[in-house]
Parts: sequence; structure tokens; C-alpha cells
Amino acid sequence: MGMTFVEKTLARYAQKDRVVPGEIVIVEPDLYMSHDNTAAIRKIFEKIGVEKLKYPERALVVLDHCAPAMTAAYAQNHKEVREFVAQQGIKSFYDINVGICHQVMAENGHIVPGRVVVGSDSHTPTSGAFGTLATGIGRTEVAALWATGSLWFRVPETLKVVVHGKLQDYVYPKDLILKIIGEIRADGALYRAVEFCGEAIEHMSISGRMTLCNMTIEMGAKCGYVSPDEKTWKWLEEHGVNRSLAVSNDHLFSDEDAVFERVLEIDASTLEPQVSCPHTVDNVKPVSAVVGTKIQQAFLGTCTNGRLDDIAIAAKILEGKKIHSAVRFLVIPASQSVYLEAMDLGFLKTIIQAGGVVMNSGCGPCMGAYGGIPANGEVCISTANRNFKGRMGNKESEVYLASPATVTAAAVAGEIVSSGTQA
Repeated sequence: MGMTFVEKTLARYAQKDRVVPGEIVIVEPDLYMSHDNTAAIRKIFEKIGVEKLKYPERALVVLDHCAPAMTAAYAQNHKEVREFVAQQGIKSFYDINVGICHQVMAENGHIVPGRVVVGSDSHTPTSGAFGTLATGIGRTEVAALWATGSLWFRVPETLKVVVHGKLQDYVYPKDLILKIIGEIRADGALYRAVEFCGEAIEHMSISGRMTLCNMTIEMGAKCGYVSPDEKTWKWLEEHGVNRSLAVSNDHLFSDEDAVFERVLEIDASTLEPQVSCPHTVDNVKPVSAVVGTKIQQAFLGTCTNGRLDDIAIAAKILEGKKIHSAVRFLVIPASQSVYLEAMDLGFLKTIIQAGGVVMNSGCGPCMGAYGGIPANGEVCISTANRNFKGRMGNKESEVYLASPATVTAAAVAGEIVSSGTQA
């Protein structure tokens, strides 16, 4: 009997011939990421009584959740993080001028197929788009990793999602993952690995695969995964990753006779644009079911949909148009690298000329830390990954989740509109 990718990876790291779902193994991850919460993790680490990180070269820190600091408390937090990074000799440190952690890790060559990546952020599964086992962990677990270098894992069952056909015009990876979450529900893949494959995935951009894996946590998954192909390696090599660093191909794919707990098959060609309605991410409906819903704010950005092709979609829709007078359209590139490229290509100019507001790279409005917090009774349509009450900083507002195209079209119309008006 064969093994899935996740089973193979955990067996290799645990130095075992094979593992089975439910088994507990001890592994040493290759990379452990933390962000603004590094200061809080430091306090836990100090209670352990260990003075130095065992493997400082495996630690990566990004300041992105409230960057630049919006209050004195946040400023103090950032100061403590910088001091800790210097004290511990952590070389992989990205300050407030770089971008959102999940984008930054990939862009700067830290993600390699076949490796194990963990992070103190629930959307760490984003890196699974590159053929890694990537998962979010708690602050206490990061502190323990800093001290010991190892961590226990329960081997997860694997859900296989086969996406046949091709996505139609004005239907995007965000629509696909929302559809999947709507069917599986928010707890339908609890502690499962979710493996994406099929014709639609093969044709999908790296950015689109990142969107899929990013939102696997929204159905409770431990990790999301797409097997690496030539498209993956081309992207990684352009960002400084040498193919020789990866494990053999045999370890990067699930065996043909691997046992999956469930196989979900989807015909991409029949999919229409989707929207997640307030106040749960699995409250998913076709956009056509909510046409006419008035909005006061539209937000394009985050680790889910703040990449270059997302911004390109918005710029194409906005060419020669204006944002509705009753709408605030906020755009946040996922990284400064994306920001600069979008600027060079003229996308940001188009957005600004249409009436949009381009903000610095970071997580701000997505988590309600700063910038773009809706007022009482206001409706925001967003490319983010969560829409529970208060997620954007105000429990008295409503948040809809959708693709960059749907969000941008709504910003122009002043209300949620059907796919036919997104050209």
C-alpha cells in the first residue's frame, strides 16, 4: 500500500519506513516563521529557561500584521522583536518595508518542495502551493521549536480534490476555493491534508495555487498541497531556489495506490463566480444570488489575493472607469516587490486614477488592526480569507469574500454585480 505526500514526508522526517494516519511522530521542521507575535512568543521562550535558539538559521521573522506600528503599544512590540532578532542572531528578518509573511517567504527563496515549514500564523499552508508540507502552529509550539528544534505531529488523513476541466472567463481560483469550502463546510477537513490536482490545477498559475492552499485552513485543514511541476520550479528558480535543494521526485507525489480518506471531484467548467456571505466563510452562494447588495467599501489585498495577477485583474476592469462615489476601494499589494512591479506596469496608476487608494504592504485591514475599518452598518466586499463578525475591526459591519474581479466590479457599480458586468 502506498502513501500520500504528507505521509511520505512525515515518515522521512521521523526516519521511519512508513507512517499511517493518526500516528504521532517527532520531526525537525526546516523553517519556522513568526511575525509581530514574536515578542509574545519570546516571553514563553524565556519561561522555558533556554537562553539561545537551538537553530537560529531555521527561524524567520516578518513584521507585517501592524506595519508600520499604529500605536505606542505596537511600536514597543516591534522594538522588542527587533531586539530579540539581533540578540539571537536571526538572519532571516524582514522589517515593516517588505510585505506579508507568506508572500515574503516564497519571494525570498525560503520555500523548497518536499520540506516541512511551520509558522505562528494560521495561513502558513499557503506555502503548500510549492510542494511543501506547510502548516500553522501555536505560539507555545514555536517557543518549543526555538528551544529544542523538534515538534510532534499527528499524521493527518488526506482529502484529495480533483478539479476537472478549465475555469471559465471571469471565474478565478478564489471562486473555486470558496465553492469547495461551501460544500465541505468550515470543519469538513478538520486536521486533514488537502491535496489539489486535476487539469484545472495544472493550468492554474502559482498565485492561484497559493490562493487555494491559503484557504484550506478555512475548512479546518492541517495543510494544503499541490505537487510541484515545471511551472513551480520556474517560479522558484526565478526567486533564488536551486532545484538541487529538493528531495527526489518520488517523495513529492502521492503514490498511485495511496489511500485517501475522501476524493472530491469538481468540474471547473461549470463553476460560476462565488461569494462568501456574512458571517461565516462557508456561507457561500453564487454571486448571482446576491446581486444588488449595496457596498460602502471594497478591499483587494491580503495573503490570499494581493499578488500581481490579482492587481492586474483589477487594473484591467478599471481601465477607463471610476470607482463609485459611495465606495472606498482599498488596494494592498502582498509585498513591496509586488508593489514595485505593479507600479512599473502601470497597474497602480490605473487604480489610483479610477479613485482607488493604494496602501503599503501589510495585513492591516484584513485583521482589523488599522486602515479600512468599516463603520457601523457598512458592508465591505473583500478578497481576504475570513469574514466572521469583527474580523475587519467592527462587529457592527458585514464582510463578503470574493475574487479580485468580483470585488473590483462591485467597487465600480457600488453594489455586488454579476459576472457578466465584470468585463
